[in-house]
Amino acid sequence: MIRITDNIFLHEDELEETFVRASGPGGQNVNKVSTAVQLRFNARTSPSLPNDVSIRLQKLAGSKLSNEGVIILVAQEFRSQDRNRAAAIERLVKLIRKAVPRPVKRKMTKPTYSSTVKRLDSKAKRSNIKAMRGKGADAD
Repeated sequence: MIRITDNIFLHEDELEETFVRASGPGGQNVNKVSTAVQLRFNARTSPSLPNDVSIRLQKLAGSKLSNEGVIILVAQEFRSQDRNRAAAIERLVKLIRKAVPRPVKRKMTKPTYSSTVKRLDSKAKRSNIKAMRGKGADAD
């Protein structure tokens, strides 16, 4: 069980891991050993996540989200499978924690009296400038 918050826990069987060869420099180790981990988590059908958290998580995932609602995270910064696996799980946990709090709705506020006066003054000035254009007697 992976603890996300006090109320939300993920079961390890919901995560699907595949180990692939990492890209980039590293010499023989990179060519022989599959240390990079590709972590898959189905955010759309996960029984551990409440529906509203799942929806926010899918929006937050962005390009990491597939059409089927699967979040795919790749970790390849370390030379060992265990550390890459832990890094991928940590990234997933951070992403889910970010999706947990409900967004605060903005409260509508009234513009201040002085801001209204300034706006109307600038509109009147602009109107006068435009009214002065082209309405003069032509000098022939």
